[in-house]
Amino acid sequence: MRVLWISNILFPEAEELLTGSGELKASGGWMTGAADALVRDDDIQLCVACVSDKVKSLTRISGRRMLYYVLPKGKGNIKVNNDYCPYWLQIKSEFKPDITHIHGTEFSHGLAYLKACGNDNVVISIQGLTSVCSKYYCYGMTRADVYRNLTFKDILKGTVFHGQKLFAKRGKYELEMLGMAKHIIGRTSWDHAHAWAVNPGAEYHFCNETLRQEFYGGDTWSYSRCDKHSIFIGKATYPLKGLHQVLKAMPLILRHYPDTKIRIAGFDIVRTTTLIDKLRLSGYGRYLRRLIKMNRLEDIITFTGPLNGEQMKNEYLRANVFVCPSSIENSPNSLGEAQILGTPCVAGYVGGTMDMMLGNEDNLYRFEEVEMLAEKICSIFANQDRQPDMRATAALRHDPETNRNTLLEIYREIRRTDSSTR
Repeated sequence: MRVLWISNILFPEAEELLTGSGELKASGGWMTGAADALVRDDDIQLCVACVSDKVKSLTRISGRRMLYYVLPKGKGNIKVNNDYCPYWLQIKSEFKPDITHIHGTEFSHGLAYLKACGNDNVVISIQGLTSVCSKYYCYGMTRADVYRNLTFKDILKGTVFHGQKLFAKRGKYELEMLGMAKHIIGRTSWDHAHAWAVNPGAEYHFCNETLRQEFYGGDTWSYSRCDKHSIFIGKATYPLKGLHQVLKAMPLILRHYPDTKIRIAGFDIVRTTTLIDKLRLSGYGRYLRRLIKMNRLEDIITFTGPLNGEQMKNEYLRANVFVCPSSIENSPNSLGEAQILGTPCVAGYVGGTMDMMLGNEDNLYRFEEVEMLAEKICSIFANQDRQPDMRATAALRHDPETNRNTLLEIYREIRRTDSSTR
């Protein structure tokens, strides 16, 4: 079977062959894990196509076990860009896919494929849903919070409200894409409900996601080896990820555990050490700085910088608790990674996160209830011997072989279904 994946990320192997170096230190690592599982089958020929500013023309790259096509970014994929249409027609003509799998609806290059090549033997996977996420983008912040913390960068690039509007604009193209789909892959009750609401005639297929290879095997979390009273957060670059709510909860936590520390994956978005830092500071970063100063948190917060899979694993293992404080999520892979290692987890009762916390419902809280968040974290600090072990549940959910077989069966079913309706 010839399978074409349309991705939002440039795979590390393709980047290395293009530039001489490639390492994934951002979202999307689960895709490389799923691809590796898929190509173990000699009957599968996998081609991965994406958009990148690293090429100026359509570029074909032969990897060790996969073929890659890299489309020039050009005018970009935030708005509808019909310049991609001839590239998709060329790729379809050359590779001749039996199945085309569009991973994610957040960018418009997948929509360009549907417009150029049609929707037969095409399936769309839901990752996040920007059309829904836009509603919760600034949750926990008031308009006064935004305008009181304007920075030079905000004046040039726009405030968090601009980011929210951008999500909403992308959401319009996302809805068009989902409306054109015959087949949709999801994995939570949340994405199923939204897929049904947008396109009740599409066939919904359930398939869980495979994590990065680093999270299968090796060390698992142990209370005896963790940094006591430490919190790890996987991402905090914009308001939707909810770091501001954790900062609001910290005075309550520190009242009971004054030695609590927070480690946050990614760049330090509150740093103002140099002039460049000050020019780069966003309004959201300034808002976080105000919360840090107001709550006297300067000495307890560390931004780790971008992390690869192995480094992320080490952070989960050293943390006393992993917190997923987002205002909305579908099925955050960071939560799955923490669970499969056995790290105690606290998460907001939002989106599809509830499905991932079945068996650990006591550690769910309402996003806006920072008092509940603080109490859940303190409860984990106090009751390590009574935390549910989610390793077996997460291992079953993220089992590479099971998910690979499920995905292949979905592909076969789509081919049967679409062939019979022609």
